[in-house]
Amino acid sequence: MAVDYRPAPGTIPTEPGVYRFRDRDRRVIYVGKAKNLRNRLNSYFADETRLHERTRRMVNTARSVEWTVVATEVEALQLEWTWIKEYDPRFNVMFKDDKSYPWLAVTVGEEFPRAQVMRGNRRKGVRYFGPFGSPWAIRQTLDLLTRVFPIRTCSDSEYKRCNRIGRPNLLADIGKCSAPCVGRITAEEYRKLVNGFCSFMAGDTAPVRRRLINEMQEASAALEFERAARLRDDLGALDKVLEQQVVVLAEDVDCDVMAVADDELEAAVQVFHVRGGRIRGQRGWVIDKAEPVDLAGIVERFCLQFYGEQNEVVPREVLVPALPDDAEALAELLSERRGAKVDLRVPRRGDKRALAETVEKNALQNLQRHKLKRAGDLTARSKALEELADALDLPEAPLRIECYDVSQSQGEAVVASMVVFEDGLPRKSEYRRFVIKGERKDDLASLQETLRRRLSKLGDQPVGSPMEEGEEPRRGFHYPPQLLVVDGGQPQVAAADAVFAELGIDSINLAGLAKRLEEIWLPGEEYPVILSRTSEALYLMQRVRDEAHRFAISLHRTRRRKSMSASALDDVPGLGESKRKALIKQFGSVKRIREAELSELEAVPGIGPKLAEALQTHLRNPDDNAA
Repeated sequence: MAVDYRPAPGTIPTEPGVYRFRDRDRRVIYVGKAKNLRNRLNSYFADETRLHERTRRMVNTARSVEWTVVATEVEALQLEWTWIKEYDPRFNVMFKDDKSYPWLAVTVGEEFPRAQVMRGNRRKGVRYFGPFGSPWAIRQTLDLLTRVFPIRTCSDSEYKRCNRIGRPNLLADIGKCSAPCVGRITAEEYRKLVNGFCSFMAGDTAPVRRRLINEMQEASAALEFERAARLRDDLGALDKVLEQQVVVLAEDVDCDVMAVADDELEAAVQVFHVRGGRIRGQRGWVIDKAEPVDLAGIVERFCLQFYGEQNEVVPREVLVPALPDDAEALAELLSERRGAKVDLRVPRRGDKRALAETVEKNALQNLQRHKLKRAGDLTARSKALEELADALDLPEAPLRIECYDVSQSQGEAVVASMVVFEDGLPRKSEYRRFVIKGERKDDLASLQETLRRRLSKLGDQPVGSPMEEGEEPRRGFHYPPQLLVVDGGQPQVAAADAVFAELGIDSINLAGLAKRLEEIWLPGEEYPVILSRTSEALYLMQRVRDEAHRFAISLHRTRRRKSMSASALDDVPGLGESKRKALIKQFGSVKRIREAELSELEAVPGIGPKLAEALQTHLRNPDDNAA
């Protein structure tokens, strides 16, 4: 395959290093490493028919390749993962959870930490346990453990409410909360409860059981039978929690067991987290293979990404289905991450081998379930993009699509949304919202303002033109789409086309999707493009349009609620904008301001006794004010 950016023969070094492929806008689309850079890069420019479909698309999308030579394989591993995190290349293998697993989280960074269910990215100041199979399993565990460790599980708003009225909720009355909100326990005593809870969840269960057994025996000997019965029930609750965590290995074993099931296009990865010999959690990932990657390569990429995350704990032992070629370098990197030696190995016999086979069965089942989902089907996405390019007469498949929608209520709370799809999948990190301010505008004027604000960020260089070597690449908001879609028909497309003409943009394709008949309108065309109702291209356009509508209306509703809440305070004498904002920030809503006592209102900065009394009178007696 001949590409115009292929390096001249002999110019590529034979040392180990890391390489980057860039597209015409100098955006990094793939990062890789190699023991021998020359051999690895030359393989990309071999016979096109021998390349993997996704690899061929990556090479054709790229417009340049560059490399950095390093001294050791460990340095290559570190630099590769650093660049993958920095550039987020679209063609790299990225492990994404096949579902969002719930965790039992304890907000240890707060004065009075709370135990709760959490999903998504990890946060600072929070300690996580799990993951669990369902939120119900976490709530059942908390219901049992709060008998022994009565830490709070209420929301922050509920905690503040109880603190304000001086009365705890029902959980305190039944002994499942120590009620720090009303001062029934000191911060030091509460911290001991939290530490005991976290130690138990981390696997250190023996001290708690011994303490309860001793206290139960002492209470029985002292003829305090009611207290002894309560301690017996507490001990039973702990044992029930322990029964839910299967014992698979010796008590001193801490390890992660990994397994992979894959085919030519995709791979499923499963990990069982074993702590103290018990299975504490299970997680799964499904990936699209950006290039032909063997089992050892998947293991290497997974370990780099998973244990490279800031909050992930590296155990003493990582059991894998195959060792990568540079296993020693990877083990050294994991040891640096943990601060102690990490054993990376393949289990060959005994209980660990049997557990690895169980994990492998789970990986195979996950891959089979995933293949039934169309959203992750690379073939369907490729077909949709190709069909769309043919239907709209585009020069190439639109790998990046942006869609815009406007939401308002009779000229009030006007907002617009921008959503981004890359390779047929939503790229939520690059979504944007626009607040339309100033005089009232209709949908068309608001759409034009939004497009001017967005397209002006592309810079002075003509949109779509290649950047010169050494120029800073466009990122995120500054990266141009191949196709820009507006929610609407001919009027919306004409309005957007006017902005294109005003800004001198002719390298971005424009289209509009009308809701009524699902017609696609192009600028300057008298008749729309009609796609088959079963078309993958139409299905993709509908997903893009519906996502833009959802994203816009969610912001509109939020702003409208805030506007309606603030309007009730507008007529209070002496209450300016800054004081209204302070009240809303302190109480959250007009309803809570109305319920607040005078002393609570006076505690807000800028609110004196007279203003607090006027505010309370205005909100609690609106009819008198109207009269």
